[in-house]
Amino acid sequence: MLHSKIVHFLLLSIFISQSLFINAQDKSENQLQELSRYIGTWYGADNINDDDLGTNPKVKMTVEPTIGFTNGLQVEVFESRKNEWKTTLVELISYDVVTDKIIAKGINNKNECFIGKGEFYENNSWIMKDENLNGEHISTVNFNFLSSSEVVLKGTDSAGKELWEIKYIKKNKKNKNIGIQLVSVKELMDKNPENTLKQLGRMGYSYIETFVYKEGKFYGYSPKEFRDVVEKNGMRFLGSMTFYNPVNKSEKEIEKWWSKTILDHKKAGVAYLSTSNNNLKNIKSLSELKVFTDYYNLVGKLCEKAGLKFLFHNHKDEFLEVEGKIIYDYFLENTNSKYVSFQSDLYWMHVAGVNPVDYFEKYPKRFISWHVKDYKELGQSGKIDFNKIFLSAEKAGLKYIIAEVEDYTYPTITSVGLAWDYMYYKLLK
Repeated sequence: MLHSKIVHFLLLSIFISQSLFINAQDKSENQLQELSRYIGTWYGADNINDDDLGTNPKVKMTVEPTIGFTNGLQVEVFESRKNEWKTTLVELISYDVVTDKIIAKGINNKNECFIGKGEFYENNSWIMKDENLNGEHISTVNFNFLSSSEVVLKGTDSAGKELWEIKYIKKNKKNKNIGIQLVSVKELMDKNPENTLKQLGRMGYSYIETFVYKEGKFYGYSPKEFRDVVEKNGMRFLGSMTFYNPVNKSEKEIEKWWSKTILDHKKAGVAYLSTSNNNLKNIKSLSELKVFTDYYNLVGKLCEKAGLKFLFHNHKDEFLEVEGKIIYDYFLENTNSKYVSFQSDLYWMHVAGVNPVDYFEKYPKRFISWHVKDYKELGQSGKIDFNKIFLSAEKAGLKYIIAEVEDYTYPTITSVGLAWDYMYYKLLK
C-alpha cells in the first residue's frame, strides 16, 4: 500500500514537472508583439459559432494604442441600449518588461475596480487572471484568437466553471481611406485569396492594389469575379501594377496589349494603372530614356481616354544619372502631366538617399499615389520620418495611400495589421 502511494506520488510529481515545463515552453517569446493583435474595433457576434456579424450587434469593444504604439492599450466596452452605445467597462492594458507579463487595470459601470495579470501563449491564446482590490479572484479570462480578426473570450470562476462567453469580430473603421498593395500578403493570396481579403477588409483597409495581372486574370479570377470578391469583403479594387516591356515593340503592338489590359481593368473597376521600370541600370543615353517617356505618354493617353489614371512607380535606380541628368527628373519633365502621374515609393526614395518632399515641392500635384513602406513594419524602424513627409501630402496631390510590407518581424497577417494600425492611429491623425 505504501509502495503504491510512493509510486503514485512520484508519477504525480513527474506529471506536474512536465506540465510546468510544457507551460514554460508554450509561453510566447514576444508578449509585446502579441498584445498588438488586440488593437482595433470589435463587435460581439450574435452566437459563438457565427462567422460574420449580425445586423445589430449588442456589444462593441474599442482597443486603441496610447503610450508608445502597442505598449499601452485603452480598452472600452459598450452595450447597445435603445440604439445608443453605453460604456460598461474601461481598462488600460500594458506590457510590463520587469515581469514579462501583460497587466490590466480597469473599472466597470458598477464602480468595481480590478487588476489583471496574464500571458500570451504560442497556441494563439491569452490568459488573464483578474482580482479585485482586496486580492480576491474575480475571474480568469481566456482569449482564443481564431484568426487576426476573430477572438473568443471565456470567463471562468476559481473552480473553472464558465461564467460567460462571447465571440468578437474585428470591424475597423474605413474613414481614413487606407489601401494595401497585395504583394504584402503574396503567399496568403496565392494560398487562399478570399480568406485573405476577408481579413484585410476587417482590418480596416478600404481598397487594394494588385501586381498580378496575367492573361486577363487576377489570382485566377476574371476581372469581374475578382472585383466581386474584393467588394464582398468591404473593399474596392482601385489600383493595379502592370508590366509590359516596350523595347523593340512597335506602337501597334504596344497599343494592342494596353488596350486589352485597360479594358480588363475597366471591367474590374480600377481607378488607376501603374508601372515601373527594371531596365534603368542599363540605360546610357537620354535618347534611350526618351523611348520610355514617349511610351509612358502613349499609355497615359490610352488610359485617360478610358477614364483611368496612369502612374509611374519608382524604385531606387530612378535616381541614377544619365548624361548628367537624374532619370526621375527626366521622366517628370518629359511626360505630359495630363496623361502621366507618379506613384512615390517612399521607402525606395529613402534607400536612394532622396528626400521625397523636395520632389513634391518642385513638381506639385504629380504624385497622386504613395507606397508607404518601411525597413520593417510601418513606423517600426525609426529611419523614415513619415509624419514630416505627410505634411506635404496636399502639395504632392496625394489621393491614394498604399501600405506595403515586405520585411516581416512577425507573421505576415500580423505585420499588415500593424501597418494599418500605425497609419490609422499614428500617421493619419
